[in-house]
Amino acid sequence: MTGADPGLFGPESVTWQLHSDPVMWIAGVRALYLQALHPRAVRGVMQNSDFRRDAWGRLLRTASFVGTTTYGTTEAAERAGARVRKIHRMLTATDPDTGECYGVDEPALLTWVHCAEIDSYLHVARRSGFRLTDAEADRYVAEHRQSARLVGLDPDAVPGDRAELAAYFEKVRPVLASGPEAREVDDFLLRPPTHPLLVPAREVLWRRVAHLAYASLPPYAHELYGRPAPAPAAVTRRLRLAGLLLRRVPARVRWQLPPKHILRAMERLGPDARPAPYKLGR
Repeated sequence: MTGADPGLFGPESVTWQLHSDPVMWIAGVRALYLQALHPRAVRGVMQNSDFRRDAWGRLLRTASFVGTTTYGTTEAAERAGARVRKIHRMLTATDPDTGECYGVDEPALLTWVHCAEIDSYLHVARRSGFRLTDAEADRYVAEHRQSARLVGLDPDAVPGDRAELAAYFEKVRPVLASGPEAREVDDFLLRPPTHPLLVPAREVLWRRVAHLAYASLPPYAHELYGRPAPAPAAVTRRLRLAGLLLRRVPARVRWQLPPKHILRAMERLGPDARPAPYKLGR
């Protein structure tokens, strides 16, 4: 639709196509496992949120933020970013060992959260069979300097391609640890609280998602969590099977689930804005 606002990324971006893939849910859980290994970052979450009581709400709010910033108008994305920055400015955390009080919006902490998310989205998507060339993968990392800006980071100070992302993780590894908060997140992700009637579904469906997300972590993360790393080839096979099964669900069915960001973007921009992997590389 001529003149309609494509938002921060737009239908020609890698982000527009990749974020519509259903394996993003597995990738999001992987990001939580990875983020929990930064003691200062995870402490900021655990000390300032109702994560334990409203886990599903928190996950859905995160998904909604990603959906809004990907498929919403520029104004909607900027509003979402402003809300996040305002909340972060008001929050602090305390180091129980030193008594230090620090803001959760420290650039180092925001950078860790950002990089763990982008790495997880890209890693799980590619490993599950979502086809991206190396150049397109680098484009994806670069595009998310916009996401970094929204949460209050200098976009030029965050990784802009896969090589810079890998170098960042090498640099930050010495500060990572599996402290009590990380172990609590680990336990929570395997057994999130739910209605008694939904416990069987949690055991059958959710635990499989959580186990697969955990299995896809880098070897150093398995070492920190204290469990043996599964065979990489086996994990890749499981991810490819999960991707195959999830992608068999018609997109129109998946996109009908609230909050329907993709459908609203297509209404705004026209049917040609429909995200699809085959549009990459054209």
